This record gives sequence, structure tokens and C-alpha cells, in this order.
Amino acid sequence: MKKRATLLLPTWITEVKEAMTSSTAPGAPSGGEPKHRHGVGRHSASESKTGSHKKRPRVTFTQILGEVLLTAGILFFLFAFYESYWTNIASGKAQNEANNQLQNQWDNERVNPRKKITPELGAAFARMYIPAFGSDFQFAIVEGTSDTDLEAGPGHYQDTQLPGEKGNFAVAGHRVGKGAPFNDLGNLRTCDAVVVETQNAWNVYRVLPIDSFGEQRRAEAERCLTPEQIERVAHGDYSNISGRYITTPGDVNTISSLPGTDITTAGEDMESVMTMTTCHPQFSNAERMIVHAMLTETIPKNGSGEKPAALEEK
Repeated sequence: MKKRATLLLPTWITEVKEAMTSSTAPGAPSGGEPKHRHGVGRHSASESKTGSHKKRPRVTFTQILGEVLLTAGILFFLFAFYESYWTNIASGKAQNEANNQLQNQWDNERVNPRKKITPELGAAFARMYIPAFGSDFQFAIVEGTSDTDLEAGPGHYQDTQLPGEKGNFAVAGHRVGKGAPFNDLGNLRTCDAVVVETQNAWNVYRVLPIDSFGEQRRAEAERCLTPEQIERVAHGDYSNISGRYITTPGDVNTISSLPGTDITTAGEDMESVMTMTTCHPQFSNAERMIVHAMLTETIPKNGSGEKPAALEEK
């Protein structure tokens, strides 16, 4: 049997043939593998059309915490804007209405000065001025301390005495938003005047000594109180009543007829005191800020137009 002759090709032809056989087609994996070997080529073609699969980044606790804090910050900002700005607009309108109704009542109704007045719930019956807060500080006081009442202005605690009476005339007011009549209550100092106007009289109260005792308390009281009041405030039954302090919301004795006690019935031997209460600190109702003042002067309205000099104080 004859052997088949072997055709020897030139070396350059062999190299070209091998190169053509092993060359990588576009889109196929490198390394000289066939286009469809083990499905690799098909998978690569699919990737070339749809793009390679990317891993989603992992969400970390820090990212979640950051999102929560950012959201909380935005909500707090919106709440603060609502409380300190938007509610002031509504309360301003309510306060103007209360003031106008009060003035209309005073101009058109005659009241016996000796007759005890019983204000209607929600109605304005007096005005208050605090000269230390500026000449434009003026608010109508309404009867009652509900949310609705306090939206219109400072509200009178119903079970306490009225302006000028023996005992305790107690008033509550907002510190932030809703007109914020008591926003600056913490800035009051010893002997600052609080003037309360009624239909028949002007009543001038003076803030009691703040954080002082003994002879220092006496010295401060001498600046604005009468001799008898000085003795009672320095060493008598009013010696434990500070002009301003912070307490708990449940401390109801702050508005007792004799503040700091459980005496709720006013006696003729008592001084006339005014108490102002508001929330503390700002944007919180965790505590209460209390200010006590004592009546030092009453000027009847007798048609002369006389007003207390305290209104001009700075």
C-alpha cells in the first residue's frame, strides 16, 4: 500500500491559517475561545446589548440615620414656622376683635363701679400694659384659659380674683406663637410696672423682688412698695413669694389667693396680687414660668382722663 504524500505548505501560509482560525470575533471573550463555546459567546452578546449587571450599593445605618435626622429637621422647622408665625396672624385678628368689642362695650355701657363684674367666658373685660416691653405692648384680657380663649390673648383664671380685688388676679398667656403676649416675661425685673385697665379704673402692679432675701429683699421692696407692703414682703406673710420663678405645671398654689399656699378664699386682710403664668422653656410646656406683682396704685376713671404715670416708664 502506497503512503499518501504529505503536502507541505509554506510556513507563512500555515501561520495565516492558524491566525484566522483562532482570532477572536468582536464581542466574544478573549483568550481565543470559540464564539459559542459553553455558551460564553451567547452570554457575552447578550451583555453587549443590555449592558453589564451592576451591584446595587448597600444601604448603611448611617445613611438611614441621616435621612431620619434630615426629615425630622424639616418637620421641626415647619412646626416652628407654624407656631411662631402663622398662628400669630390668626391670633392677631382675634385680639383685634376682642379689643374692638371691649372698647365698644366701654363706650356704650354704663356700669356701677360698686357692682361686682362677672365677665362672660371668652369675652374681653380688661386691658394690660407692660411699659418695660414698649409703648405698643397692649393686650385685651379675656375670661378663661382654654385653648380657644388663649388664642385671642391673655386669659383670666376663672376661679381667681378680678383686677384690683383683694387676693390674686391670675392670668395665663402664650410665650411662643398665638400672639405670644408673654414671650418676654422672663425679662421683667423687680418693681417693673404691670398696668391693668378696666372700665372704671387703672390698676398698677409692681413685680415683687426676684431671688432676694432678708435685708436685700427689703431694700428692693422699698423702691416701689408702700411701707406696710414692705414689711409684709420682707418678713411677713408675703416674704416667701418671689417675683419670678420656674415651677411644675401641677403647682396650682401659684394662683391661690395667697400664692404659695392652699388658701383659695380671699380675705380683706390680703394684699392685691397679680400672677402671670406661661410655658417654659420656649417651644416646650414641660415647666411654668411664674411672675408675681403687687398692687400699689389704683386710679379711678372719673372723666378727667388721668392715666397712671407708670405707663410712661421705660
